[in-house]
Amino acid sequence: MASTMIQRVGVAIVAIPLAVAAMWYGGPVLAGLLFLLAGLGAGEIVRLARQEGIAPWRYGAVGSAAILPVLAWSVATGRSDLASWPFAVTAWFLVVMLHALWRRGPTKKPLSSAAVTVLAALYAGGLLSFAMIIRHASGYEEQSIPGMLLLLLPIATTWACDTAAMEVGRRLKGPKLAPTVSPGKTWSGSVAGLLAALIVAPAFQVLVLARWDVPVTPFQALVFGGVVGIFGQLGDLTESLFKREAGVKDSGHILPGHGGILDRLDSLYFVIPLSAILYRYFGIL
Repeated sequence: MASTMIQRVGVAIVAIPLAVAAMWYGGPVLAGLLFLLAGLGAGEIVRLARQEGIAPWRYGAVGSAAILPVLAWSVATGRSDLASWPFAVTAWFLVVMLHALWRRGPTKKPLSSAAVTVLAALYAGGLLSFAMIIRHASGYEEQSIPGMLLLLLPIATTWACDTAAMEVGRRLKGPKLAPTVSPGKTWSGSVAGLLAALIVAPAFQVLVLARWDVPVTPFQALVFGGVVGIFGQLGDLTESLFKREAGVKDSGHILPGHGGILDRLDSLYFVIPLSAILYRYFGIL
């Protein structure tokens, strides 16, 4: 346990400053980071599916997931026309279907193969792409602290929620939250995570966002805390469900002490797009 915690802290010491720097710079730097994370996450989904005897199109899934954040950046900054996306998505979907027809016979689960290929791209790449929308659709250009803070609000709140849920759940234990999906999670940890999110988001608004004139009100920050505290944990459980079906503890081993990319970003796959929706609803995007 001690060695695992040391590994987790070591990864955090390196990863957090790099992530914050990428969010501050935005543009190609953030798009490049998301390109890498999306591709690696899609690869992990492909490996989980193969544990169940399903053979998704690896290159199609990984490549599509990786390119989606770059395309989202191009749309958010006006470099490409959003009206062309339905045609591009349709063409991509037809290519996935044709690959299943060409490479997957009736005995090789073609339906499951195509479905997981699409899921991997949209889950690992499509959901993360909303980070580019948050960072740039608000009008903030590269090297912007306010633009970084808009993205950091839901991410920092998620970190606080996850940490509180893990620590309190481990210490207090009690009734299980979803024993068939994630046996380690408890109701005590879940409540602690929600409370932490409800405290951290408004505090972040008062102590940080207000100082940089970021247009988020205290009430809006409280709403963010509630959404992150609930749906971040549901995102965590969703990723656990994938691993439970595949019969593995971690989605990968690329991050010592954390597991895989999916393990590290599980909550954010729900939090990031929902935050973009909230920003849009509040008129910030």
